[in-house]
Amino acid sequence: MSKEPLFRRTFVGLAAIAAAALLATACGSSDATSDAASGGSSETTGAGAAKSTAGTCVEGDTVKLGFLNSTSGPMAISEQTVRDSLILAAEEINASGGIMGKKIKYIEEDGQSTPTVFAEKINKLLTQDKVSAVFGGWTSASRKAMLPVVEGAKGLLFYPVQYEGLEASKNIYYTGATTNQQIIPAMDFLKSKGVKTLFLAGSDYVFPRTANKIIKQYAKTLGIQIVGEEYVPLDKNDWTTQVAKIAAAKPDFVFNTINGSSNVGFIKAYYEAGLGPNKSPIISVSIAEEEAPAMGANVTGQYAAWNYFQSVESPNNSKFIKAFQSKYGTNRPTSDPMEAAYTSLYLYKNIVEKAKSFCVDAVNAASDGVSFDAPEGTVTLDGSNHHIAKTGLIGQINAKNQFDVVWKSNGPIKPDPFLKGYTWWDPTKE
Repeated sequence: MSKEPLFRRTFVGLAAIAAAALLATACGSSDATSDAASGGSSETTGAGAAKSTAGTCVEGDTVKLGFLNSTSGPMAISEQTVRDSLILAAEEINASGGIMGKKIKYIEEDGQSTPTVFAEKINKLLTQDKVSAVFGGWTSASRKAMLPVVEGAKGLLFYPVQYEGLEASKNIYYTGATTNQQIIPAMDFLKSKGVKTLFLAGSDYVFPRTANKIIKQYAKTLGIQIVGEEYVPLDKNDWTTQVAKIAAAKPDFVFNTINGSSNVGFIKAYYEAGLGPNKSPIISVSIAEEEAPAMGANVTGQYAAWNYFQSVESPNNSKFIKAFQSKYGTNRPTSDPMEAAYTSLYLYKNIVEKAKSFCVDAVNAASDGVSFDAPEGTVTLDGSNHHIAKTGLIGQINAKNQFDVVWKSNGPIKPDPFLKGYTWWDPTKE
């Protein structure tokens, strides 16, 4: 199997889209070019680096925003809920007076679970619809497809999902976890459980490949042996052969970096092979409250690493859950990516109102230190890399498909997307 076929296919035709985006400027940014367009090795960011442009870059009583999520294809199982939480946040903000007195008018597009479609749609939103910012994306392949386009169009993207790190762009705000806020805490948890052997199972694209590279290097430091590593394309559901290898290896734990509906096929093969939470249990970084009941099997006892669970006890979370279920039904759970998306819209509001402008340069110059009392807890933006501090949580799935928190980091973890603070990390090695 080729190493990253889906990731490489992402860039077929993207050069033309990015070139077209260069012909249009979104919201008055004077300099939005970043080395991150090369695919994730840049540290170019924007807090204080550019002077504010005169004016607010938005006329009239409304501000147009783009909501770009997959409501079709294999990622719809996850991204639909992100779309729903963005709409909830927009309605709440409008009810409270809008952003700088301007009501949000959102324009929706379907990414169709296809990176090239994400690139085309964000180009449309920024250059034709002239939205002030775009909110959405899930897979790293979709984000990397959008990155050169949003930079070329000098726009803004708020990306709400945990990812593999090693990236920072002044045109992207990352409100999901970077590696040191999810992957590394998950490994610390496994070490605390006495895990000695680990099997890696992932979808075949950039996030699982890169995350597992990081896992393998950290595992050596922790004294954990990697006894297998298997991948299946994101749009495939047959994990029979790969799970047979897991059963034969008999690892203490399986680290799951599978995304979307492919998890259903993995879980099916896993239980058919006689595995379970008492025999090679799973820790996942993409199965949350809405995915757990859709697995087609009882996943009670399995684990997940996130920064938010519906079970988090706080007044802000109770308010969020009540508002979401009042709008969408009491049977609808809340989860980490949708909470991060909800948070992203409020962070945008707070940055704009601090900047007193919707202009990209002004927004970036004002972003450092902006906070929001989110359902997960107070989050604060780091203007040097456009990530936010987040508390690491490990949850164990209970019989109600909710997560009991069994491990928690010692307070919010500062984002370190390039793992500068970790001496064991060497990006040149596997």
